[in-house]
Amino acid sequence: MTGNEQKPEAETPRDTAPGDASAPAQDLVTPRTDEGPDDRDAIADRVSGSWVDTRAHPDLQPYLRLSRLDRPIGTWLLLLPCWWGALLGALAAPETAGWLTVWIFLACAVGATLMRGAGCTWNDIADRDIDPLVERTRNRPLAAGHVTVREAAIWLGIQAAAAFLLLLTFNAAAIALGILALVPVAVYPFAKRFTWWPQVFLGLAFNWGALLAWTAQTGSLGWPAVLLYMAGIAWTLFYDTIYAHQDREDDVLIGVKSTARLFGENSENWLRGFLVAAVLLMSLAIIYALAPLADPLTMSLALAGAWGFGAHLNWQLGKLDIDDGDVCLRLFRSNRDAGLIVVLIFAAALLV
Repeated sequence: MTGNEQKPEAETPRDTAPGDASAPAQDLVTPRTDEGPDDRDAIADRVSGSWVDTRAHPDLQPYLRLSRLDRPIGTWLLLLPCWWGALLGALAAPETAGWLTVWIFLACAVGATLMRGAGCTWNDIADRDIDPLVERTRNRPLAAGHVTVREAAIWLGIQAAAAFLLLLTFNAAAIALGILALVPVAVYPFAKRFTWWPQVFLGLAFNWGALLAWTAQTGSLGWPAVLLYMAGIAWTLFYDTIYAHQDREDDVLIGVKSTARLFGENSENWLRGFLVAAVLLMSLAIIYALAPLADPLTMSLALAGAWGFGAHLNWQLGKLDIDDGDVCLRLFRSNRDAGLIVVLIFAAALLV
């Protein structure tokens, strides 16, 4: 069945759209109920006990919340494809493995944090007239007036500039890819307003690191990186559809489009298809990258990473209840572990 054959729930004729495009779908958690006297002014989707709330200086807290530094899962999901690309590149070109790989790992970790923060800040700027109208976003820093648009724009520039300085430590081809990555990042906040498939745009943005890190490691873009990138997009469609189900009813009320609404009760079949696509595309990337080495042990170990990843996604499907928001949130967050399976097994293959 194609997307056009789906019959999503009818939208109410309300000219609003939600705000948070910073993390997959709407990067939220169940609102806290143990906040005490300031609970009415709390941001509905923050994580309980975050270091931003407990340790950061009060003057910095609004900016850190703009960057979603109190919600690290989005950073992990942006970072993991970078590590996949670097490790697969090192496996494919063993002569490049070593301190370059270590530096790419570190630079991508810092860069993913900065760029996720910049993307979140851009999202809140883009939705500054909408967030105050939506219950779950009205207390975010920009919507609540804790920072001004000018201050948010300056914060965005600081984060982007710092990330660009890190990018300059890579080769020219990787630098060009890093600059090109700004296109899907800029478009994504608006995707939910014009397409039922905003998760595709999220996948384009969140998995770009697979292309960039492979290129930084090997010196040029290759088909294995493209296949790995496509595997990541299928993965994003998988996890972000699960995530969007917890917000499905609110999305109907405010007119937000998502694959969760599009697929509805047929979501599990679609998710299984995304699972299969992600595993097959990752396996093809591994085969394409490593076949020239004629090393069956390395090939077998790397493929075990893809299939271990698939096993985790299949476990998620077994636990899924699209009508239970808490379950959807837990499964969404577990994708950090799914991605780390690939990282750990690729690293082990590099060491044999």
